[in-house]
Amino acid sequence: MTGGGPWALVNDAGIPQAGAPADVGDEQARYLLEVNLLGPARLCRMVLPGMAARGGGRIVNISSGLGRVPWPMGAWYSAGKHALSALTHCLRVEPAHLGVRGCLVEPGAFATPMLGRALTDLDTVRGPEGPGYEATARLFTSVDRRVPGPEPVARTVEACMTARRPRPRYVVGRDARLLVPLHTLLPLAWTDRLKHAVTGLPRTPAAVPPPAPPPGPGTRRPSAGAKERA
Repeated sequence: MTGGGPWALVNDAGIPQAGAPADVGDEQARYLLEVNLLGPARLCRMVLPGMAARGGGRIVNISSGLGRVPWPMGAWYSAGKHALSALTHCLRVEPAHLGVRGCLVEPGAFATPMLGRALTDLDTVRGPEGPGYEATARLFTSVDRRVPGPEPVARTVEACMTARRPRPRYVVGRDARLLVPLHTLLPLAWTDRLKHAVTGLPRTPAAVPPPAPPPGPGTRRPSAGAKERA
């Protein structure tokens, strides 16, 4: 239908798999990497020969602002998107001589089913007393009520397709444009404190009662018979 394959590819599929890494199982993590990373890589590999034969093409990979701002309770999502960003940077350089241009789009939070699915993930994987889950669920719910529609991301993808010289990277959304440079410029100790405050995760170990002191010289020890009766 397209004379040797599509001229452009947009990899937009993604799942959140929210939850602490200590609570997310291997199969859940593998499934996220299959959808968010290996699937896009496989599709890129399938379309590149046709683009090379035609002498041009576009590949647009939708990453996330969280690929550059790892967020607690979303470690696997951030890890997969960070890896997709690295893959896209290499794809921008390697097939450049074939006329293929690659773009990376890093959106913030927009109105999609993603946050609702993340809330379901939290309920599924949380441990009996896992810290941070309640505050994270409240955060996701609050964000989901306020986020704008995804039209700005769609317009950015259109720009990637139609621009004669598209930019290598597009950060979309006020939250992403704020958090990405802040996370880059601020010391990690500061950003760690911010994440602790927002997620409600404790920063220090819980207080442990000191052990009972050993019996002193004047303390009467129980007799052998008392020990056996106990």
